[in-house]
Amino acid sequence: MIRYTHRWLFGFVVLGLSCAPLASAQTIDVTSANIEELNRAFDAGTLTSERLVGLYLARIEAYDKAGPNLNAVLTLNPHARERARALDAERRSNGPRSPLHGIPIVLKDNIDTADLPTTAGSSLLAGSIPADDAFLVRKLREAGAIVLAKLNMSEFASGGAISSLGGPTRNPHDLVRSPAGSSGGTGASIAAAFAQVGLGTDTGGSIRGPSTANGIVGLKPTHGLIGRDGIIPLALSFDTVGPMARHVYDVAVALGVMTGIDPADDATLKSEGRFETDYTQYLDADALDGARLGIARDFLGQDVDVDWVIEASLEVMRDAGATVVDVHLPVWLLRASPDFYTTVRHREFRAQIRDYLATLKPGFAKNLAELVEQSVRLTAPIDRAQPNPGRWRLFQREEDSGTLSDYEYLAVLEYGLPMVRTIIEGLMESEDLDAIVYPTSPRRPARVDVDSRPSGGGPRYSPSRYANLTGFPDLIVPAGFTGNGLPVGISFLGRAFDEPRLLALGYAFEQLSKARRLPVNTPPLEQ
Repeated sequence: MIRYTHRWLFGFVVLGLSCAPLASAQTIDVTSANIEELNRAFDAGTLTSERLVGLYLARIEAYDKAGPNLNAVLTLNPHARERARALDAERRSNGPRSPLHGIPIVLKDNIDTADLPTTAGSSLLAGSIPADDAFLVRKLREAGAIVLAKLNMSEFASGGAISSLGGPTRNPHDLVRSPAGSSGGTGASIAAAFAQVGLGTDTGGSIRGPSTANGIVGLKPTHGLIGRDGIIPLALSFDTVGPMARHVYDVAVALGVMTGIDPADDATLKSEGRFETDYTQYLDADALDGARLGIARDFLGQDVDVDWVIEASLEVMRDAGATVVDVHLPVWLLRASPDFYTTVRHREFRAQIRDYLATLKPGFAKNLAELVEQSVRLTAPIDRAQPNPGRWRLFQREEDSGTLSDYEYLAVLEYGLPMVRTIIEGLMESEDLDAIVYPTSPRRPARVDVDSRPSGGGPRYSPSRYANLTGFPDLIVPAGFTGNGLPVGISFLGRAFDEPRLLALGYAFEQLSKARRLPVNTPPLEQ
């Protein structure tokens, strides 16, 4: 369990230095450069971290609360430029701490930061500043990363891409489409190039949905690979935190900095001897040659455009030397997985949010029942707060769900989840698969300007929860676009701690498909 010990291709700009002479300026595409290219510019003296922070802040100013009004940012770090200047001086005197030295990152607002509020997007936690940083935030700062902003999210990491504190986040590819939740602010921010890397959390698809909806790379890592002390829990049996970026390379860099044993998170003991500190060494443009992949066809047939993109992606992989075979999950598992998930998720949130709330300063709710009580008092917008009926109704269902001693919860936890792991792992073993692939989201991002309609026809199975039910890693890579310009992502699901292999496969596919595009609503800025 967590022991809450702490209270704690497009556009070019010319980058120049204001504080040191240059032999020449370097032209770099700030919206598409990866961390390796940025570090080359740092080494050449043609770019500083302070300048890079300024470029990202300019994009936030132009596109977040102005222009398309993405509404992805909740709080900017007022000390980001100052921190960048200090890291530039340190680079000149001592060299870089890591590949993330001087690199701006953004965080979903359920990840504790001692210098910025952590609210879970909720007006019920407005102004809450933890006593110290989350475990992984400490690691990122120690590596030289700069926390640029905290981001909007689905409130308490559940429901649609809207919060009572921040309101709705918009998809930069199509402003009337959802960026998906619950890490929607991270997905939109990274797609719009507000920072180099973002962090999201994933309990039932919350990294993977926003990654595909916004057309970026995202990794839901193996459960236990990354410490979660200082992250507001949704359900610790499923909760993970992972990197989101515009490049597989950048995801690999960030992941290597974030791994390690978290003394306050017993789940990370599973990763002892299995985690890496440099995942870029596994990136291989030829990794698809000889790979054996299973296409999970249970998750096709829901959107003809999505299906077309996935079939085209499979052809790319076959042409690169991969063998692709059809695989299917048992029908009973497809039907039962939502109930398995909810049985655990609702009860764990009810119990575990109490543990987190107990670490906060006086003045905030101490348990879910108090959150329910406070939520019903806000039925109209006031100050920055607005009602969020969809999420707040769910509060009551979670409060009524039961306890961690219920026989139904124990049956799923002790027997159901191991059974799901055995089936998925057995399927991979029996077919000798390197990964199972499928459309991360079987349908294009939903419109948010019209009421949803009941779906007709046969069952529409969702693939998003199997990585959580098993604890296995899932890498999302941009695969293409629908006819109306909406991103489609493809998932690479592997066995526990198979991140090196998944990153290799995803990198190889990315180099061949080159499917990422800068959103039409957030074009390059003139500099």
